[in-house]
Amino acid sequence: MKIINLRSAPEHIPTIAQWHHAEWGYLNPGGTVQTRIEKMQRYLRGEAMPSMYICVEGDRVLGTAALVESDMDSHPELSPWLASVYVHADYRKRGIGALLVNKVVTVAKTLGYSPLYLFTPDQEHFYKNLGWQFIAQESYRGGQATLMKIELG
Repeated sequence: MKIINLRSAPEHIPTIAQWHHAEWGYLNPGGTVQTRIEKMQRYLRGEAMPSMYICVEGDRVLGTAALVESDMDSHPELSPWLASVYVHADYRKRGIGALLVNKVVTVAKTLGYSPLYLFTPDQEHFYKNLGWQFIAQESYRGGQATLMKIELG
Protein backbone atom coordinates (compact mmCIF):
# COMPACT_ATOMS: atom_id res chain seq x y z
CA MET A 1 0.00 0.00 0.00
CA LYS A 2 1.39 3.40 -0.98
CA ILE A 3 0.35 7.02 -1.52
CA ILE A 4 1.08 8.43 -4.98
CA ASN A 5 0.15 11.50 -6.99
CA LEU A 6 -2.84 10.90 -9.27
CA ARG A 7 -0.65 12.16 -12.15
CA SER A 8 1.23 8.85 -11.87
CA ALA A 9 -1.93 6.77 -12.34
CA PRO A 10 -4.60 8.73 -14.26
CA GLU A 11 -6.27 5.46 -15.27
CA HIS A 12 -7.99 5.54 -11.86
CA ILE A 13 -9.91 8.75 -12.63
CA PRO A 14 -13.14 7.02 -13.83
CA THR A 15 -13.32 4.92 -10.65
CA ILE A 16 -12.58 7.90 -8.40
CA ALA A 17 -15.15 10.04 -10.22
CA GLN A 18 -17.81 7.38 -9.63
CA TRP A 19 -16.94 7.18 -5.93
CA HIS A 20 -16.96 10.95 -5.45
CA HIS A 21 -20.20 11.38 -7.37
CA ALA A 22 -21.93 8.70 -5.27
CA GLU A 23 -20.63 10.24 -2.02
CA TRP A 24 -21.00 13.96 -2.72
CA GLY A 25 -23.15 14.33 -5.83
CA TYR A 26 -25.86 16.06 -3.76
CA LEU A 27 -23.46 19.00 -3.23
CA ASN A 28 -23.38 19.60 -7.00
CA PRO A 29 -26.92 19.15 -8.30
CA GLY A 30 -26.96 18.49 -12.01
CA GLY A 31 -23.39 17.19 -11.99
CA THR A 32 -22.54 13.84 -13.54
CA VAL A 33 -19.75 11.29 -13.33
CA GLN A 34 -18.57 12.55 -16.73
CA THR A 35 -18.42 16.13 -15.41
CA ARG A 36 -16.27 14.92 -12.52
CA ILE A 37 -13.96 13.03 -14.88
CA GLU A 38 -13.48 16.22 -16.90
CA LYS A 39 -12.84 18.32 -13.78
CA MET A 40 -10.28 15.81 -12.50
CA GLN A 41 -8.09 16.53 -15.53
CA ARG A 42 -6.89 19.62 -13.63
CA TYR A 43 -5.01 17.32 -11.25
CA LEU A 44 -2.86 16.07 -14.12
CA ARG A 45 -1.31 19.44 -15.07
CA GLY A 46 1.74 18.99 -12.87
CA GLU A 47 1.05 21.95 -10.59
CA ALA A 48 1.50 21.79 -6.82
CA MET A 49 -2.10 22.95 -6.45
CA PRO A 50 -4.51 21.56 -7.27
CA SER A 51 -3.14 18.07 -6.70
CA MET A 52 -4.71 14.77 -5.74
CA TYR A 53 -3.07 11.90 -3.92
CA ILE A 54 -4.32 8.35 -4.04
CA CYS A 55 -3.68 5.27 -1.96
CA VAL A 56 -3.00 2.26 -4.15
CA GLU A 57 -2.33 -1.40 -3.51
CA GLY A 58 -1.19 -3.20 -6.62
CA ASP A 59 -3.46 -2.01 -9.41
CA ARG A 60 -6.33 -1.06 -7.06
CA VAL A 61 -7.09 2.43 -5.83
CA LEU A 62 -8.24 2.49 -2.21
CA GLY A 63 -8.75 6.18 -1.44
CA THR A 64 -8.14 9.83 -2.30
CA ALA A 65 -7.33 13.26 -0.86
CA ALA A 66 -6.66 16.56 -2.61
CA LEU A 67 -5.06 19.95 -2.06
CA VAL A 68 -7.17 22.67 -3.71
CA GLU A 69 -7.32 26.46 -3.64
CA SER A 70 -11.00 26.59 -2.70
CA ASP A 71 -13.58 23.99 -1.75
CA MET A 72 -16.46 26.03 -0.35
CA ASP A 73 -17.85 28.82 -2.51
CA SER A 74 -19.34 30.44 0.61
CA HIS A 75 -15.79 31.03 1.91
CA PRO A 76 -13.70 32.38 -1.01
CA GLU A 77 -11.46 34.17 1.51
CA LEU A 78 -10.10 30.86 2.85
CA SER A 79 -7.30 28.99 1.09
CA PRO A 80 -5.97 26.35 0.62
CA TRP A 81 -8.22 23.37 1.35
CA LEU A 82 -7.97 19.66 2.02
CA ALA A 83 -10.70 18.14 -0.15
CA SER A 84 -12.01 14.89 -1.60
CA VAL A 85 -10.93 12.68 1.30
CA TYR A 86 -12.50 9.34 0.48
CA VAL A 87 -11.66 5.73 1.27
CA HIS A 88 -13.60 2.94 -0.43
CA ALA A 89 -15.89 1.16 2.06
CA ASP A 90 -13.97 -2.13 1.69
CA TYR A 91 -10.79 -0.47 3.02
CA ARG A 92 -12.02 1.75 5.83
CA LYS A 93 -10.84 1.52 9.46
CA ARG A 94 -7.30 0.64 8.34
CA GLY A 95 -5.65 4.06 8.71
CA ILE A 96 -5.79 4.90 5.00
CA GLY A 97 -7.81 8.08 5.52
CA ALA A 98 -5.29 9.37 8.05
CA LEU A 99 -2.38 8.55 5.71
CA LEU A 100 -4.04 10.49 2.89
CA VAL A 101 -4.89 13.49 5.08
CA ASN A 102 -1.35 13.58 6.47
CA LYS A 103 0.10 13.43 2.95
CA VAL A 104 -1.86 16.53 1.90
CA VAL A 105 -0.96 18.30 5.17
CA THR A 106 2.73 17.57 4.51
CA VAL A 107 2.51 18.85 0.93
CA ALA A 108 0.72 22.05 2.04
CA LYS A 109 3.31 22.63 4.77
CA THR A 110 6.18 22.07 2.32
CA LEU A 111 4.61 24.67 0.02
CA GLY A 112 4.53 27.15 2.91
CA TYR A 113 0.77 27.22 3.46
CA SER A 114 -0.85 27.69 6.85
CA PRO A 115 -3.53 27.22 7.90
CA LEU A 116 -5.21 24.53 5.80
CA TYR A 117 -9.02 24.31 5.75
CA LEU A 118 -11.64 21.63 5.20
CA PHE A 119 -15.34 21.10 5.49
CA THR A 120 -17.06 17.86 6.35
CA PRO A 121 -20.72 16.87 6.53
CA ASP A 122 -20.15 14.05 9.00
CA GLN A 123 -16.50 13.33 9.89
CA GLU A 124 -15.67 16.05 12.44
CA HIS A 125 -14.52 13.48 15.02
CA PHE A 126 -12.09 11.85 12.53
CA TYR A 127 -10.45 15.19 11.76
CA LYS A 128 -10.35 16.31 15.42
CA ASN A 129 -8.36 13.15 16.17
CA LEU A 130 -5.84 14.25 13.53
CA GLY A 131 -5.37 17.68 15.13
CA TRP A 132 -7.91 19.76 13.18
CA GLN A 133 -9.79 22.53 15.00
CA PHE A 134 -13.48 23.34 14.76
CA ILE A 135 -14.27 26.76 13.23
CA ALA A 136 -18.03 26.70 12.60
CA GLN A 137 -21.10 24.63 11.87
CA GLU A 138 -23.17 25.99 9.00
CA SER A 139 -25.73 25.20 6.34
CA TYR A 140 -24.16 24.45 3.00
CA ARG A 141 -25.90 23.41 -0.21
CA GLY A 142 -28.89 21.91 1.53
CA GLY A 143 -27.06 20.15 4.35
CA GLN A 144 -24.94 20.81 7.41
CA ALA A 145 -21.17 21.22 7.19
CA THR A 146 -18.48 21.56 9.81
CA LEU A 147 -15.72 23.98 8.85
CA MET A 148 -12.30 23.13 10.30
CA LYS A 149 -8.65 24.19 10.05
CA ILE A 150 -5.19 23.03 11.02
CA GLU A 151 -2.18 25.27 11.64
CA LEU A 152 0.89 24.06 9.76
CA GLY A 153 3.49 26.48 11.15
